[in-house]
Amino acid sequence: MKALMSTKVGGPDSLEMLDVDDPVAGKGQVVIDVKACSINYPDVLIIQDMYQFKPPRPFAPGGEVSGVISEVGEGVSGLKVGDRVASTTGHGGLVEKVAVDYNSVFKIPDTVSFEDASALILTYGTSIHALVDRGHIKEGDTLLVLGASGGVGIAAVELGKAFGARVVAAVSSEEKAAFAKEAGADETVIYERAPFDKDQSKALSAQFKAAVGPNGADVIYDAVGGDYSEPAVRSIAWEGRFLVVGFPAGIAKLPLNLTLLKSCDVCGVFWGAYAMRDPAGNRSHINRLFKLWGQGMIQPRVSEVFDFADAGKAIQKMADRGAIGKLVVKVAD
Repeated sequence: MKALMSTKVGGPDSLEMLDVDDPVAGKGQVVIDVKACSINYPDVLIIQDMYQFKPPRPFAPGGEVSGVISEVGEGVSGLKVGDRVASTTGHGGLVEKVAVDYNSVFKIPDTVSFEDASALILTYGTSIHALVDRGHIKEGDTLLVLGASGGVGIAAVELGKAFGARVVAAVSSEEKAAFAKEAGADETVIYERAPFDKDQSKALSAQFKAAVGPNGADVIYDAVGGDYSEPAVRSIAWEGRFLVVGFPAGIAKLPLNLTLLKSCDVCGVFWGAYAMRDPAGNRSHINRLFKLWGQGMIQPRVSEVFDFADAGKAIQKMADRGAIGKLVVKVAD
């Protein structure tokens, strides 16, 4: 089978399309004939050895796929050959076939496209875990989302609205602001490109404060990091929850006196580890996401579909922070 492989540390141009052996379903596994694989920021990091997990090479990036089950291993229940499914893979998704643990596999309705199905679990799974388990979001809260036009960010916008919050979407362009508004954001903030000096940081904090209102943001979803984090924390409400989700702009350095002054929580969000430690809780969240999707309250927003041969271009676009919504690679018809 064909597989887009990382054979050495590098960027998207270091990836190679290789012929590799087909996988076999081991105990508790199924093999999925991959139809689509969505691209996420961890795909940029993992091929540069900058992600939390460093798989041995050669490996394929690609953290979530959709397709059709072609083989079922011993001990698997509730799934059969021919089922249309979506699954997380951690890595290894940019291949024609992949073997995965059956606990990470979810059936998808016949009415859902493979491209849309591949774009649900990782981003919305991250965001529902962040908002519910870590942010304790509730109806009437004000939610500030940084990086609101990206995959996890737009999922946070939609879920925030589904949970009854007032949502402020922070983005880097008018185009991205319009996209966030279309997804349900009540208000938008357009920020400049970092790095910021002291005056620019203060100005951004003032923008955030004006947008979230005098009581501050009850929950801040930070999928950006870098120089954007401190201005956001300055806009947090008393006993607010600041969710650390990702760092495409770099790892932030927060003055901890701000957490004392606001009596706020800084909460790490590591969905992959959560899903492994609490598979039942994660499955409950994913089932809830499918219900919200069926009710029309969320909708994976696939903005561009790439051919399998151009998968490296999709990862490069993600690296350049040019993605709006979800980028998906179509592996097979």
